[in-house]
Formats: sequence, C-alpha cells, structure tokens
Amino acid sequence: MMDGRVKTLHPLIHGGFLALRDNPAHLAAMKEHNIQPIDLVCVNLYPFESTIAKPNCSFAEAIENIDIGGPAMIRSAAKNHRSIVVVTDPAQYDKVLDQMRTHHGQTPYTFRLELATAAYTRTAQYDATIAPYLANATEVHTGVHALACHGLLPALTPHLTKIQDLRYGENPHQLAAFYSTTPTEPGIATAKQLHGKALSYINLLDADAAIDLVREFQLPAAAVIKHTNPCGCAQAESLEAAFDLAYAGDPTAAFGGIVALNREVDEKTADAIVAGKRFLEVIIAPAYTPAALTTLQTRWKDCRILATGQLGPRHSAALHYRSVTGGILVQQPDLAGFDKSKCTVTSTRHPTASEWSDLAFVWLVTKHVKSNAIAIARNGQLLAAGAGQMSRTMSAKIAIELANKNSHAEKLSTAVAGSDAFFPFPDAPELLINAGITAIIHPGGSKKDQDTIDLCNRHNIALVTTGERHFAH
Repeated sequence: MMDGRVKTLHPLIHGGFLALRDNPAHLAAMKEHNIQPIDLVCVNLYPFESTIAKPNCSFAEAIENIDIGGPAMIRSAAKNHRSIVVVTDPAQYDKVLDQMRTHHGQTPYTFRLELATAAYTRTAQYDATIAPYLANATEVHTGVHALACHGLLPALTPHLTKIQDLRYGENPHQLAAFYSTTPTEPGIATAKQLHGKALSYINLLDADAAIDLVREFQLPAAAVIKHTNPCGCAQAESLEAAFDLAYAGDPTAAFGGIVALNREVDEKTADAIVAGKRFLEVIIAPAYTPAALTTLQTRWKDCRILATGQLGPRHSAALHYRSVTGGILVQQPDLAGFDKSKCTVTSTRHPTASEWSDLAFVWLVTKHVKSNAIAIARNGQLLAAGAGQMSRTMSAKIAIELANKNSHAEKLSTAVAGSDAFFPFPDAPELLINAGITAIIHPGGSKKDQDTIDLCNRHNIALVTTGERHFAH
C-alpha cells in the first residue's frame, strides 16, 4: 500500500521473525494468528548511499530511497539470531550456503551471531549516511545552517567498508588498511587497478591528492604529486601538452611521483608519459584507450595504473575525518574554487586578461599545496611551489629557487603567484616581485594588507584578494 511504502511492517512477518521457538506462549500465539516461522532473512536495502552519490540526485529521489521495512526486518531477525540467519550483503551468500551444506541445512550459533553483528553494523551505517544528508539539506530548504543547529557530527559514525589490507602504513612497523566511506564519488576509493604492484598507504594518499587537483580544471590537465604536494601541474588544449608541461615543472622531483590526468589517456599522451628515463609509482586517470594502456603496461612492470571512471568537479559534501590522540577531528571538505566575481583588485593596476587566467589557475593549485603555500605559475603551468614551511617568506624563497633551478628563470618575469593565506608582512611579496612576478592573488585580511598594497603599487604589480583562504595542513 501507499506506493510500496508500507509492505513489510506486519505482524505476520515480524511475528515470524521474533517468535522464540522454545517459548510455549510464543508458539501458541503463532498458532492462534497463523504466523509461520521464518528461518532466513535476506535483505538488500534501498540503495540510499549510491543514490545520493549521483551528482544529479534530487532531494525527493533521495527520500524515496530511504528504506523503512528493510532495516526493520534486519533488526527483528538479528534480534532473534538464536533461531534466524540474517543476511545483509551479497558477499555473505557463499558463506551462508557453505555453512548450510556443511551442517545439513542448518547453521552454527556462532555463525548466526556473526551475521547478526554484521546486520546491526549495516543498519547503523545506513542511518549514519542518512543523518548527515538530511542535516546538509536543512540549509538548502530552510536557510538555517545545519551544522550550527545540529553540530558537525549528528551522533554518527562514518560508514566504513574495507577495500583491502595494506602491506603496512607510512612505515613498515605500522599496520594499515584501506576503507571506503559511502556515499562515494569517482576517485581513489572507486578506482580500478589495471596494472602494477599492490598500492601502498602512501601511494593512496598521493593518488588521492593528485586526482583531487586535476579535477579542479575544465581544460585537459595533468599533475605530478610528491608527498601529497604538486611538483608539477598544468592545463592545456590537449592532454599530451598538459602532461609535458606538468612534468617539466620539476623533472627531478617527479622521479618516483604520482601522475594524475583528468581525461581519458590517449596513445599520444601515453607516449609522452613513457618517454625518457622516467620512474613513476602511480598513474591515475578516468580511463585509457586500449593502445594507451598497452603502452603504459609495457613500459613499467610495477607502476600502478588506476582508472577512476568519469571525473567532474567535486560535489560530495562528505565530511573529512582526521584522527588525533583520543579523538577525531571532523570538517566539511574545501569545495571552494575560483570565483572572479568575489575577487577584489586592491592594487591600482588591474590584471591583464592573461594574468587573470593564470591567477585563476594558480589559485586552484595553491589550494592543493600544504600550508604555508606559495605557488608560481605562467600560461597554465606550475613553475614551482613552496610548501609546508613554518614561514611564508621561506615558502616564497623555495618556490623562487625551484623555479630558477628548473630553468624557469625567464618565465618568472611574466609569471603570477598565489598564497593560500594572507601575507602578514610585505616581505614575501617583495621577494616574489624582485623575482619578476607581475600579479599576486591571496585571501587578504592581514593588518598589514596596506603595506603589501603599497608595495605592489610602487612596482606596478596587480594584487587580487579572494576573501577566502585555502589552508591545507
């Protein structure tokens, strides 16, 4: 009834689940009401997680994919696991069949308890996915910020499904595994490995950072990542050209790096990737043509080649988790991109059209460089980045030194720079200006902003503020 919304919430069903087979009063009630005992319950819940993972999922569609009877049946059956086998995952089917064949149609109690534990885990994870989805929808429908009303974590535990055990963590003495959270969008957790050795903990971190960076761009783009920071990144009219520019950013650092691309890899791009004496740990892209895949597989025996499926801009509002001793830090993902309409030109000179293009590019790259971050770019190519320094001035020095070291000195005279947070003093901008930078983008908001503005005006430098920072610790 009611378009299928009400079909399993009925005493004839739940009585068959919950009746204790050794309780005379329960057996009498079953006989009186003609309730048949049910020995096995197999439930696949409405696919709420995969439904809301679709970029075009409407709120109404999500609501209709909240299962009611399914979780109720699972919970009832699991409660009476002394008598009932409850199955909640197709991966359990073979195990159940093996147990029944081994025990002449029966199952041992310990196995039923194991399945009951998995059943309550499944319903807990299901609700834990629904709760934050509804919390995030609150702001859309009411204009009230859900996180302020309900807290960032509305009493939930992230739904974790083990993808694989890893050889070790960051170091050989640390155990590690890779889990997926649901819902997921195309990325490292959904990627299929097409070639190479097993992925390591560090491979996964770097590959995730790489694919997150290239999906920022609408043009064909490539990135080379080392230790989760880009040592090369570029966008161009072709994927082959984007890769060549990205790798040329810092060929020395690219050795043993992770390469990500935001388009299907064609044969020309594959030829560019395998050229020279290069060593890569991972290549990750949406897909590969058969010829391109053969070229890459032939070149490297161990290089991990991953296909994510079609990529688009990040849309998932799935929370980010980071553990600390005795707790977990939780935050929304940084989905902010570049919005020229929100930018303010604080200098006398405005950026040229080409500078605006490079400022947009460098701002998106800077977002993916660990703080304190300074990135330098020209014509859609990352020339160098200074990452993870305790001083923003030191990050600027490193970026300039790397650009010179990698033969980009001439390009610096018409390059732009980005900073993930405001300049507390004009010392770092002065270093960049002295190196030849013609335009700078930063969030603004320092008490010393006027000093930086005055500096830029004296040197005819275009200075843009975004009003938004991109710290990445």
